[in-house]
Amino acid sequence: MSVRVHGSCAPGFERVREEFERNFTERGDLGAAVAATVDGTCVVDLWGGDADRTGTRPWKRDTLVNVYSTTKGMTALCAHLLVERGELDLDAPVARYWPRFAAAGKADIPVRWLLSHRSGLIAPREPLGPGAVYDWEKVTGALADTAPWWRPGTAQGYHAVTFGFLVGELVRRVSGVSLGTFLRSEVTGPLGADVFVGTPESEQGRCADMAPTLGGSRRALGGAPAPPVGGLDEHPLAPATLAFDYLPLDDVNGAAYRGAEIPATNGHATARGLAAVYGVLAGGGLLAAETVERLRTPHSGGDEPDLVLRVVTPLAERWPWGLGYMLNQYGQAGPNPRAFGHGGLGGSYAFADPENRVSYAYTMNRVGAGTSGEDLRSVHLVGALYRALREK
Repeated sequence: MSVRVHGSCAPGFERVREEFERNFTERGDLGAAVAATVDGTCVVDLWGGDADRTGTRPWKRDTLVNVYSTTKGMTALCAHLLVERGELDLDAPVARYWPRFAAAGKADIPVRWLLSHRSGLIAPREPLGPGAVYDWEKVTGALADTAPWWRPGTAQGYHAVTFGFLVGELVRRVSGVSLGTFLRSEVTGPLGADVFVGTPESEQGRCADMAPTLGGSRRALGGAPAPPVGGLDEHPLAPATLAFDYLPLDDVNGAAYRGAEIPATNGHATARGLAAVYGVLAGGGLLAAETVERLRTPHSGGDEPDLVLRVVTPLAERWPWGLGYMLNQYGQAGPNPRAFGHGGLGGSYAFADPENRVSYAYTMNRVGAGTSGEDLRSVHLVGALYRALREK
């Protein structure tokens, strides 16, 4: 179908517009936006399509949308700001800041293992029941009391939902405010970037509705791995991968979900807002150069299979991780292997490339394969962006 694309591209970046249009005509996009900066200047700012499944609300310049696990990059950034200020120590035990966390043999787990998916706390030992992700105290209390699912530090396992509660609780205890409040006051507010974890009621009218995949289910998990594949029932981590209930799209599109703070999974953002945050990271602002080097130093992945992703999204089982960020081994963030960022279940993706001083973000409401590597909508946009850079 033909979709009118709005916004602008700097001269030389028209290829990105062409691929963005193809995402609608050939790759199934419903509503979407893409933004990119070079040297802090916005060179791509495009949007188009529909913000709902009925075609009654057009996607606008300021449309917010759920970006699922792309949220994790914003959550990790909050922790790194506290590290840089000397208020949080990556090598200190988590229990120094959160005494209850020492239960069940976790007294020596360092902060860095929460950021690198190596703590073994992918879920509580017992399912928490419907709606548990809305109850911060219930989830964090259960995680503090839970024994790890494997010996901490010995393996990587994607903490799909719990990453946000674990890192977010540290941010809350150290800063005195919630993760979403810290993000707004210290990062996105000063930058004027439309990125929220816990979207205020006053802003929810701008939110696009998530839509199922073409021919797919109406159900989507609130930011956790894709629905189980064959063989999961026999896997020893099966109870943990299913500990949080799946959320119907109608819940994900509701006020309760949008307003909650689920910092691994329910950030709502514009592509422009995400690109602005990563643009500061790419350009040498917000965090010192040594902090950026530390957060993108490999801590997991490569030759080491991910204990969770190998079960639910096998194509991503060896994805390399830094401290809270996906590293760019597979070219999702262009040709620079040192680029870093995060993607989400639906298909959103955002990253910084400091060597080329580039930032990028893609947001959408048609749920795709996301971080599994099967969704090519963002890949085509990134490819067009770097072709334009090479030709300039």
